[in-house]
Amino acid sequence: MSAAAPPQLSGFPPVLAPDARVLLLGSFPGVASLDVGQYYAHPRNQFWRLLGACLEVEALHLMPYEERLRVAVRHRVGIWDVVASCRRQGSLDAAVTEAEVNPLAAYLKVHAPRLECIGFNGGLSWKLGHHLADYGYRVFRLASSSPAAAMYSFEQKLEQWRPLFACRS
Repeated sequence: MSAAAPPQLSGFPPVLAPDARVLLLGSFPGVASLDVGQYYAHPRNQFWRLLGACLEVEALHLMPYEERLRVAVRHRVGIWDVVASCRRQGSLDAAVTEAEVNPLAAYLKVHAPRLECIGFNGGLSWKLGHHLADYGYRVFRLASSSPAAAMYSFEQKLEQWRPLFACRS
C-alpha cells in the first residue's frame, strides 16, 4: 500500500505596492503560515526581526500582522514567494514537489515598475528565481530566516540582509 500524496497547497498573493524598490522572495509558506494565512508566522522564523532591523523599525516583529505589512509597504518593500502552489508534507523546502512558480518577471514589470532589488530568502527561492537578474534586477542570495537555517546566527543573517536595503533610496 502506497502512502497518499502530500496535499496540493496554494501560497499567498504578493504584498507589493507600485513604488516598491525592494522585494523579498521566499520559497513557499510553511505550515504555521498557511494555518493562519500570514507570511512568516512561525514564532522562531526571524524574518520580521530581520526586516525590522534592516528598516530600523524597532519591535516590528511584535506589531500586529497587518501593521507589519503596512510598515513594509511604507518603506517600499514587497513580500512574496517564488512558488505559487506545490505539494509538500511539512514545511521544509526539500519536501516541495510539483512546484508551480509565480509569473514573477511579467507580474513585477506591470505591478512594481520601480523595483530595483530582489532578495531571495533561502536556497529554493534563489534556485527558482535568480534568473530575474536577466531582467535587470539586482539580486541578493540571503541566508534563510527559517529556524531550519540554524547554522547562521541572527547577526550573521542580518549582515547578509542589510546590503539589499540600500536599494530603497
